[in-house]
Amino acid sequence: MTEPHNEPAAADWPVTDRVHEAMAVSLRGCEELLPQADWLRKLARSQASGVPLRIKLGLDPTAPDIHIGHTVVLNKMRQLQDLGHQVIFLIGDFTSMIGDPSGRNATRPPLTREQIEANAQTYYRQASLVLDPARTEIRYNSEWSDPLGARGMIELAAKYTLARMLERDDFTKRFKSGTPISVHELLYPLMQGYDSVALKSDLELGGTDQKFNLLVGRALQGEYGQEPQCILTMPLLEGLDGVEKMSKSKGNYIGITEPANTMFAKLLSISDTLMWKYFTLLSFLPEAAIARLKAEVEGGRNPKDAKVLLAKEITTRFHGAAAADAAEQDFQRRAAGGVPDEVPECTLGGAPLAIANLLKQAGLVPSTSEAMRMIEQGGVRIDGTVVSDKALKVAAGTLVVQVGKRKFARVHLGA
Repeated sequence: MTEPHNEPAAADWPVTDRVHEAMAVSLRGCEELLPQADWLRKLARSQASGVPLRIKLGLDPTAPDIHIGHTVVLNKMRQLQDLGHQVIFLIGDFTSMIGDPSGRNATRPPLTREQIEANAQTYYRQASLVLDPARTEIRYNSEWSDPLGARGMIELAAKYTLARMLERDDFTKRFKSGTPISVHELLYPLMQGYDSVALKSDLELGGTDQKFNLLVGRALQGEYGQEPQCILTMPLLEGLDGVEKMSKSKGNYIGITEPANTMFAKLLSISDTLMWKYFTLLSFLPEAAIARLKAEVEGGRNPKDAKVLLAKEITTRFHGAAAADAAEQDFQRRAAGGVPDEVPECTLGGAPLAIANLLKQAGLVPSTSEAMRMIEQGGVRIDGTVVSDKALKVAAGTLVVQVGKRKFARVHLGA
């Protein structure tokens, strides 16, 4: 969607060094900040008047947990919060029932009210690990969306055209390919935009896939006689595979409530190239410090040193310094072939049990064929000894089984 925009006249508010610093904070790591001139004017006005700006981020509770991909925009919220502005963490309990069509090539199945409420319970608690809860306004968009009713929904829909809605890239592709678009999906951008009207937001944050929805909010505020919000989009964070957007459904995620050892190890597993994007979007280190570190790596320093710094910073943020130190020690033990402190336990029967069946029943491999493949590659150990016999039958007892570098299980095997 394109939006006509007339550049504002020269600002009436002084643009001080502090305003320029706030603009630099806003721009760090962001994909787009639109319109920049308007945001600079808002920052200058806020500085001169002492009235904080209202900064909005909405998340639909479509899953029970938040992963570090979600914290990219939460980190930006925290940076702006630390500048003294009012941040609003909006839980989309109403919009979740519609289902965000962003990036979808098919209609998203709407969630039930029960699913939404169950997921929403954890969202704020987990977001509070990044935001300062004492300075965060928590809202639910059912507050103003439910009371709209049929009449209000029709009046809202009259403020936006179908032609502009179909400018949206995913709608355009689906329309041209003959893929069905349900009418309720057209309501999603309108309802998200109406959130900005209800909250009188000055700035709305979102991922790059949310740009259309954020611009709808800006347009609707103008329709309702409000000063239009600015929009700030952040890049989508690739997951551990370095290819797909981080997602629980793709299994390439790092959950912010995962154990410290797991979080640390997953961060150490990202590629040396992807590490720098993680630094930019997730680290609170000054940009100059990150640039120096990158120059050192390019000059010959082991990239693992930088990756450990990143893993310790992020693990400390969610688990504390002591847990991050312990996670680093645990990782070093694993790398040296040692057994980690935290090993999942399981109890199996049927001894003597074929090794391939043991690995599958212990949850260390998805199938017996994968177990055979790992044995052939020398990737299976029992109590530290490499297993080379694919026909091995394991006797009763308690043993530590390892598959690959990171999968362990303490198996209690009975007859």
